[in-house]
This record gives sequence, structure tokens and C-alpha cells, in this order.
Amino acid sequence: MCLPPASVAVVLGTRPELVKLAPLIHELGDATRLVHTGQHWDEAMSGRFLRDLDLPRPELLTGVGGRPRAGQIAQSLGQLDAAFAEDRPAAVVVQGDTNATLAGALAANAREIPLVHVEAGLRSFDRAMPEEHNRVMVDHVSDLLCAATGDNVANLRAEALAEERIALTGNTVVEVVRRQLPAAADRAALLAAHGLRPDGYVLATVHRPENTDTAEALGAVLAELDRIARAGTPVLFPMHPRTRAAVERFALDALLERLAVTGPVGYADFLGLASHAALLVSDSGGVQEECTVLGRPLLVVRRSTERPEAVAAGFAALVGPDEDLGELARAWLADTPERLARLAATPSPYGDGLASARIAALTAAVAEPAEPADPGTAGSSARPSAA
Repeated sequence: MCLPPASVAVVLGTRPELVKLAPLIHELGDATRLVHTGQHWDEAMSGRFLRDLDLPRPELLTGVGGRPRAGQIAQSLGQLDAAFAEDRPAAVVVQGDTNATLAGALAANAREIPLVHVEAGLRSFDRAMPEEHNRVMVDHVSDLLCAATGDNVANLRAEALAEERIALTGNTVVEVVRRQLPAAADRAALLAAHGLRPDGYVLATVHRPENTDTAEALGAVLAELDRIARAGTPVLFPMHPRTRAAVERFALDALLERLAVTGPVGYADFLGLASHAALLVSDSGGVQEECTVLGRPLLVVRRSTERPEAVAAGFAALVGPDEDLGELARAWLADTPERLARLAATPSPYGDGLASARIAALTAAVAEPAEPADPGTAGSSARPSAA
């Protein structure tokens, strides 16, 4: 692979994208031009993730965070188009299904720049999810579709996308988890700092709008977590800023009294805590993948999922934010030793940990060749101008 410096624009806007794209960015090396739309940007958290994942400081767009979906996409798209017109990349890489993903894809498509979609082919078949619209649109304008699983490949074929654009690569999450999981001694110290014992607690995260936008939904989730804690199993609850604001807005503070509530934790710390939990409870897409590498059971508090592989393999189950959550949590906690032993022997459905090398090689193959340097400007990194 031989790509000019800063020739591949990796466009992202959220912390999960930073996590999932980190191994690919490392694989691309100095060919990476990291562009952050600012969809989820704050120095304390995003800056910490950049440092923890050893990522370069990105080009940061302005005025995107805090806007509604259409505003985020429009604001990002305008700035990306101007950036790509001034300094045309050889290829653009986007990941997943965020507003930043769609903006990056549309900007590349408008400038006829080769577009690579990492984690292509995910489908929840739930049109109420904005992410479902984002991921479908991005797949249909991409030049290279890097599908993590066979199910994702099947989804792309079902939509009649060209076979030569589809590649089965595996998921970069396997590499991320293996690289970022703290050493055993560090994990032991982390649990001790929280007063937890291995295989003896629940780790919960809640942040999606379907669970935080109404008092009924959030109250139901917190009530079930409270019941688990009252029954004697500690519940560690790193609270997302959106969730904290919703708890205050709906006056649900009383349901937090028995939970071990913390602020958001760093990615490596989260993996360390998750790796010893008896049970994970979350509405996160990433946790649905990470649990399969860690060998931990997960209750997915959502009405639908675009990652059915974890459910099919026995790592996860989809539950509503009500009594279903509590009943299944109690049942799974009751057979913790047997369940953990079974999951430890079950391979992750997300591949062999070589996804980023495959994606980097495929990206190099579809990238536009660099424009030959003018004899008078030898050593410059000029790229083709926009059409």
C-alpha cells in the first residue's frame, strides 16, 4: 500500500466512530487526513478519546454540534464540500450510520471522490430510526462497501448493489477491543476502585432517544435497574450527559439512589469494567459487538437492532424498557457461571481481527492516483482538482 500523505480523508463526528476507525487510521498511517465534523465534540471527552486511542488531532468543523439532524448534515456538508474543493482527497472513508457519515458520503459523492463505507450493510429494517436512513443512503452512493459479516453482505445483495463493490472484511471492533482492553492487574485495580468483584455486578449504559426522550421509557429502565440493585446485585451506571439531563428534566433522581452512578468513563476503562460484568444492559450499538469479543452477556434495551449477529450467537437478547428487562436480567443473573462458560467458548461473529488491514488495502486500490507533481513543485502533495 502506497498512498501519499494526508490523501485519504477519514470523516467522522462521534466518539463511537473514533473507536471503530482507530485501527484503520493506524493502518493508513500518514495517509490519513482526519476530519471531525464536531457532531459529538467536547474537549473533555472527544479529546480524551483521541489521546486514549493515539489518534492525530483532526481538522474540526464548526457550528455542527447541538443542531437538529438536518442542520448537522447541512452544516457539515457545506464545510466538507469546501474543504474537498480546496484540497481534494484521493478517497473518503466513512463509518457506520451517523449524521457525520451521511455528510461525508454526500460530500465525496458530489465531488466524485471514491467513497469507502466501513461497516456497510447493517439493517434494522426500522424506519423510525434516523440511522437506518443514513446507512441505506450511504451504501447506495459508496464505491466500496466493507461489510463486517455475511448477513451484512446479504443485505447489500438484496438491495441489488453491485457485487464488485462489496467486500467481506470483518469488523474492526475485534482489533479495538483486543488492543484497548487493560491488562489484568489494571482491571483488578479498576474494579477495586469501584468496590466491585468479578462476575458480581451489572454494568448499564442508556443514551438513545427512544429510552431518554420520555419520562415513561427512561423511568421504566431505571426502575428495573433499581430492582436489580435492591435484590443485591450492584449496578454500575456510567451516565451519558443526555441521560443525566433527562433524569433531571423528568425528576427521576430517586431511581438513581441505589445505583452506582458515575460520569462517562474512558473507552479502555469501559472495556475493563465490561470484561468482568455478570451482565451488561445497554442500548448502544457498539456494546452489542464488544460483548462478543469479551464473552459477556448483554440485554439490548431497544425495539430493534441492526446487529442481529450477537443475538443469533447467544451473546445478547433484545428487550423492552419494562418488566421484560427485569425478568430476563434476573433469569440470566441466576445462571451466571454457566452462561459465562458458554460464552467464553463461543467465537465472536465479527471476524478474525484483521479487518483494518483488509480495508486499508481495499481503500488504496480504489483511491484515485495522485496527480504527478509539476517539475517546478517537486515534493508537493498536489491532488487532482475538483471537476
